[in-house]
Amino acid sequence: MKTPRTTVTRLIGSLLLLGSLQLPMLAWGNTTPDDIDPELRAALKHAIESSDSFVDRYDAEVWLVSKQEPLSRFIKDHEERMDLLRRIHRAALQADLQPEIVLALIEVESHFNRFAVSSVGAQGMMQVMPFWKDEIGHPEDNLTDVDTNLRYGCAILKHYLERTEGRLIDALARYNGSYGKYWYPERVMTAWEKHWR
Repeated sequence: MKTPRTTVTRLIGSLLLLGSLQLPMLAWGNTTPDDIDPELRAALKHAIESSDSFVDRYDAEVWLVSKQEPLSRFIKDHEERMDLLRRIHRAALQADLQPEIVLALIEVESHFNRFAVSSVGAQGMMQVMPFWKDEIGHPEDNLTDVDTNLRYGCAILKHYLERTEGRLIDALARYNGSYGKYWYPERVMTAWEKHWR
């Protein structure tokens, strides 16, 4: 008797069938400045140098209320939670990303800890590598600043979505530097399915 596959596993399998595999553009753990994709460098520079995402007050209230409960597991203070949700929503829409996917990615990357630092030196909520600051001519940027980190992370994810022709699973694998291995996209999609969609 076969074990039933989860919705997430089926989703990942379907998405993998839609796209062809390509070589990774960036592996976070062992990237040198010579490996940097110039298009990603330009996209990130534009995102950082460009300057409320909600147009309708009712839509804003509905979205914020629906997302504040799952975020309460990570951020206890109500005002801090609502402020962070507004910032994430704004950064995601400015990068033309779904805010819910950004929320899921942040949950997996840092559990919403703005001071998180990985074993390879990635920083902040979206776990951005510090070499990007020099690459785009902003060495003074603080990656533990929420808005700065969100702009960097969202610009990077958007770039990978464009490079993979909209294939979210492949873009997430590239974001994490684990292209060709789908454990990371599965974790993000599971977080999205359970908490953010």
